[in-house]
Amino acid sequence: MLKQLFFLTFLLCLFNTISAQEKKTDTLRVSIDSVQKTFSKRELRRQRRDSIKDANYKLDPLSPSRAAFYSAVLPGLGQAYNKRYWKIPIVYGAIGTGVYFYLENTKQYDRYRDAYKSRLAGFNTDEFWGTDADGNPKNTPDLSEDALRDAQEFYQKNKDLSLLITIGLYALNIIDANVDAHLKQYNMSDDLTLKPYMEINEINFNKNYGLTLTFKF
Repeated sequence: MLKQLFFLTFLLCLFNTISAQEKKTDTLRVSIDSVQKTFSKRELRRQRRDSIKDANYKLDPLSPSRAAFYSAVLPGLGQAYNKRYWKIPIVYGAIGTGVYFYLENTKQYDRYRDAYKSRLAGFNTDEFWGTDADGNPKNTPDLSEDALRDAQEFYQKNKDLSLLITIGLYALNIIDANVDAHLKQYNMSDDLTLKPYMEINEINFNKNYGLTLTFKF
Protein backbone atom coordinates (compact mmCIF):
# COMPACT_ATOMS: atom_id res chain seq x y z
CA MET A 1 0.00 0.00 0.00
CA LEU A 2 2.84 2.40 0.85
CA LYS A 3 4.60 1.55 -2.42
CA GLN A 4 1.42 2.25 -4.40
CA LEU A 5 0.97 5.60 -2.65
CA PHE A 6 4.58 6.54 -3.34
CA PHE A 7 4.19 5.53 -6.98
CA LEU A 8 1.02 7.61 -7.37
CA THR A 9 2.75 10.59 -5.74
CA PHE A 10 5.67 10.22 -8.14
CA LEU A 11 3.32 10.09 -11.15
CA LEU A 12 1.47 13.17 -9.92
CA CYS A 13 4.73 15.16 -9.55
CA LEU A 14 5.89 14.00 -12.97
CA PHE A 15 2.57 15.04 -14.53
CA ASN A 16 2.75 18.49 -12.90
CA THR A 17 6.33 18.96 -14.11
CA ILE A 18 5.39 18.05 -17.68
CA SER A 19 2.36 20.36 -17.58
CA ALA A 20 4.47 23.26 -16.32
CA GLN A 21 7.05 22.67 -19.06
CA GLU A 22 4.34 22.60 -21.70
CA LYS A 23 2.87 25.86 -20.37
CA LYS A 24 6.33 27.48 -20.46
CA THR A 25 6.84 26.26 -24.00
CA ASP A 26 3.44 27.59 -25.05
CA THR A 27 4.22 30.96 -23.44
CA LEU A 28 7.53 31.23 -25.30
CA ARG A 29 5.86 30.26 -28.57
CA VAL A 30 3.25 32.96 -28.04
CA SER A 31 6.07 35.47 -27.40
CA ILE A 32 7.84 34.35 -30.57
CA ASP A 33 4.64 34.63 -32.60
CA SER A 34 3.93 38.11 -31.23
CA VAL A 35 7.48 39.27 -32.05
CA GLN A 36 7.25 37.82 -35.54
CA LYS A 37 3.88 39.49 -36.08
CA THR A 38 5.31 42.80 -34.89
CA PHE A 39 8.25 42.57 -37.31
CA SER A 40 5.88 41.48 -40.09
CA LYS A 41 3.65 44.51 -39.50
CA ARG A 42 6.67 46.82 -39.56
CA GLU A 43 7.88 45.25 -42.78
CA LEU A 44 4.45 45.63 -44.37
CA ARG A 45 4.29 49.27 -43.33
CA ARG A 46 7.76 49.89 -44.74
CA GLN A 47 6.90 48.21 -48.04
CA ARG A 48 3.65 50.15 -48.25
CA ARG A 49 5.50 53.42 -47.61
CA ASP A 50 8.13 52.60 -50.24
CA SER A 51 5.46 51.68 -52.76
CA ILE A 52 3.78 55.05 -52.19
CA LYS A 53 7.11 56.82 -52.68
CA ASP A 54 7.79 54.87 -55.87
CA ALA A 55 4.34 55.75 -57.17
CA ASN A 56 4.83 59.45 -56.49
CA TYR A 57 8.43 59.58 -57.71
CA LYS A 58 8.95 61.25 -61.05
CA LEU A 59 12.22 61.51 -62.90
CA ASP A 60 12.84 64.87 -64.55
CA PRO A 61 15.89 64.59 -66.85
CA LEU A 62 15.86 68.37 -67.49
CA SER A 63 15.98 69.29 -63.81
CA PRO A 64 19.83 69.51 -63.58
CA SER A 65 20.06 71.67 -66.70
CA ARG A 66 17.25 73.88 -65.48
CA ALA A 67 18.90 74.35 -62.08
CA ALA A 68 22.24 75.21 -63.72
CA PHE A 69 20.54 77.71 -66.02
CA TYR A 70 18.79 79.42 -63.12
CA SER A 71 22.07 79.75 -61.20
CA ALA A 72 23.77 81.13 -64.31
CA VAL A 73 21.08 83.80 -64.71
CA LEU A 74 20.98 84.69 -61.02
CA PRO A 75 23.38 83.13 -58.50
CA GLY A 76 21.47 81.26 -55.82
CA LEU A 77 18.34 80.82 -57.92
CA GLY A 78 19.31 77.26 -58.84
CA GLN A 79 19.78 76.45 -55.15
CA ALA A 80 16.30 77.83 -54.48
CA TYR A 81 14.97 75.67 -57.32
CA ASN A 82 16.54 72.64 -55.62
CA LYS A 83 15.02 73.76 -52.30
CA ARG A 84 18.48 74.16 -50.78
CA TYR A 85 17.67 77.55 -49.35
CA TRP A 86 20.44 77.42 -46.75
CA LYS A 87 23.02 77.57 -49.56
CA ILE A 88 21.81 80.93 -50.89
CA PRO A 89 23.55 83.06 -48.19
CA ILE A 90 26.74 81.07 -48.76
CA VAL A 91 26.60 81.70 -52.51
CA TYR A 92 26.07 85.44 -52.11
CA GLY A 93 28.61 85.69 -49.32
CA ALA A 94 31.31 83.99 -51.40
CA ILE A 95 30.62 85.86 -54.65
CA GLY A 96 30.08 89.13 -52.78
CA THR A 97 33.47 88.78 -51.07
CA GLY A 98 35.17 88.23 -54.41
CA VAL A 99 33.43 91.25 -55.93
CA TYR A 100 34.37 93.42 -52.93
CA PHE A 101 38.08 92.63 -53.21
CA TYR A 102 37.99 93.13 -56.97
CA LEU A 103 36.46 96.61 -56.59
CA GLU A 104 38.80 97.53 -53.73
CA ASN A 105 41.90 96.50 -55.68
CA THR A 106 40.61 98.34 -58.74
CA LYS A 107 40.17 101.49 -56.66
CA GLN A 108 43.70 101.31 -55.27
CA TYR A 109 45.14 100.58 -58.70
CA ASP A 110 43.43 103.66 -60.15
CA ARG A 111 44.81 105.84 -57.34
CA TYR A 112 48.42 104.90 -58.03
CA ARG A 113 47.89 104.95 -61.79
CA ASP A 114 46.48 108.50 -61.73
CA ALA A 115 49.39 109.66 -59.54
CA TYR A 116 51.91 108.03 -61.87
CA LYS A 117 50.34 109.66 -64.94
CA SER A 118 50.41 113.01 -63.14
CA ARG A 119 54.12 112.58 -62.45
CA LEU A 120 54.81 111.76 -66.08
CA ALA A 121 52.97 114.94 -67.07
CA GLY A 122 55.31 116.97 -64.83
CA PHE A 123 52.92 117.73 -61.96
CA ASN A 124 53.70 117.41 -58.27
CA THR A 125 50.20 117.75 -56.91
CA ASP A 126 49.23 114.08 -56.58
CA GLU A 127 48.24 112.65 -53.20
CA PHE A 128 51.46 110.66 -52.87
CA TRP A 129 53.79 113.61 -53.31
CA GLY A 130 53.16 115.06 -49.88
CA THR A 131 53.03 118.60 -48.50
CA ASP A 132 54.88 120.51 -45.81
CA ALA A 133 53.43 122.24 -42.76
CA ASP A 134 52.29 125.20 -44.86
CA GLY A 135 50.46 122.97 -47.32
CA ASN A 136 53.00 123.44 -50.09
CA PRO A 137 54.39 120.47 -52.10
CA LYS A 138 57.58 119.00 -50.70
CA ASN A 139 60.85 119.16 -52.56
CA THR A 140 60.95 115.37 -52.81
CA PRO A 141 57.87 113.12 -53.08
CA ASP A 142 56.85 110.65 -50.41
CA LEU A 143 56.59 107.93 -53.04
CA SER A 144 58.89 107.85 -56.02
CA GLU A 145 57.81 106.94 -59.54
CA ASP A 146 59.31 103.46 -59.09
CA ALA A 147 57.21 102.98 -55.98
CA LEU A 148 54.11 104.08 -57.88
CA ARG A 149 54.87 101.55 -60.64
CA ASP A 150 55.38 98.77 -58.08
CA ALA A 151 52.09 99.66 -56.40
CA GLN A 152 50.29 99.55 -59.74
CA GLU A 153 51.69 96.10 -60.49
CA PHE A 154 50.76 94.85 -57.01
CA TYR A 155 47.15 95.97 -57.20
CA GLN A 156 46.87 94.86 -60.81
CA LYS A 157 47.83 91.32 -59.78
CA ASN A 158 45.41 91.40 -56.86
CA LYS A 159 42.67 92.73 -59.11
CA ASP A 160 43.18 89.96 -61.65
CA LEU A 161 43.31 87.33 -58.90
CA SER A 162 40.11 88.66 -57.34
CA LEU A 163 38.40 88.54 -60.72
CA LEU A 164 39.48 84.93 -61.32
CA ILE A 165 38.31 83.88 -57.86
CA THR A 166 34.96 85.59 -58.37
CA ILE A 167 34.47 83.88 -61.73
CA GLY A 168 35.43 80.56 -60.15
CA LEU A 169 32.91 81.04 -57.35
CA TYR A 170 30.25 81.96 -59.90
CA ALA A 171 31.01 78.78 -61.87
CA LEU A 172 31.01 76.75 -58.64
CA ASN A 173 27.54 78.10 -57.90
CA ILE A 174 26.34 76.73 -61.26
CA ILE A 175 28.07 73.37 -60.78
CA ASP A 176 26.64 72.99 -57.29
CA ALA A 177 23.09 73.57 -58.53
CA ASN A 178 23.58 71.07 -61.37
CA VAL A 179 25.10 68.34 -59.19
CA ASP A 180 22.53 68.85 -56.45
CA ALA A 181 19.71 68.46 -58.95
CA HIS A 182 21.35 65.27 -60.27
CA LEU A 183 21.55 63.81 -56.76
CA LYS A 184 17.89 64.56 -56.17
CA GLN A 185 17.03 62.25 -59.09
CA TYR A 186 17.86 59.23 -56.94
CA ASN A 187 14.84 57.80 -55.16
CA MET A 188 16.54 57.09 -51.86
CA SER A 189 14.49 55.51 -49.08
CA ASP A 190 14.44 56.65 -45.47
CA ASP A 191 15.37 53.08 -44.50
CA LEU A 192 18.91 53.59 -45.75
CA THR A 193 20.35 53.17 -42.31
CA LEU A 194 22.16 50.96 -39.85
CA LYS A 195 19.76 49.59 -37.26
CA PRO A 196 19.78 46.81 -34.65
CA TYR A 197 17.53 43.77 -34.73
CA MET A 198 16.54 40.97 -32.34
CA GLU A 199 15.71 37.40 -33.30
CA ILE A 200 14.52 34.55 -31.04
CA ASN A 201 15.84 31.08 -31.80
CA GLU A 202 12.87 28.69 -31.99
CA ILE A 203 14.98 25.69 -30.95
CA ASN A 204 16.63 26.83 -27.73
CA PHE A 205 14.63 30.08 -27.29
CA ASN A 206 17.81 32.16 -27.05
CA LYS A 207 17.79 35.78 -28.19
CA ASN A 208 20.13 36.67 -31.04
CA TYR A 209 21.14 40.28 -31.53
CA GLY A 210 22.72 41.89 -34.56
CA LEU A 211 22.82 44.85 -36.96
CA THR A 212 21.21 45.27 -40.36
CA LEU A 213 22.63 47.61 -43.00
CA THR A 214 20.18 48.40 -45.80
CA PHE A 215 21.19 50.01 -49.09
CA LYS A 216 18.27 51.01 -51.31
CA PHE A 217 18.87 52.66 -54.69
